[in-house]
Amino acid sequence: MSSGKVLASVLAGAAAGAVLGILFAPDKGTETRRKISEKGVDLADSVKGKYNEYADVISEKYDAAKEKLSGLASEGRDMLNQAKDKGNAMGNDAMNSDIRNTMNS
Repeated sequence: MSSGKVLASVLAGAAAGAVLGILFAPDKGTETRRKISEKGVDLADSVKGKYNEYADVISEKYDAAKEKLSGLASEGRDMLNQAKDKGNAMGNDAMNSDIRNTMNS
């Protein structure tokens, strides 16, 4: 089970427990509604906090992956340029060798 599902389950259980506890408490209806409203605000704040934490973690992981991918792309371009330069040098050497052989013949 993913941590997001576990967190959602815990929060839902806590909310359900709080609401049931308030509903069965021997208070007036206005007092019960006030308590439910306060618990709803508390739960909303808790969910926002957890959301922000997960968003920060995801953002950090995205930035790290993007930086790593950029480094790999740069490394790949460097390797390609080196191979191209080596191929050009080998081609030039072969062409110069053929020219020398032709002139010496």
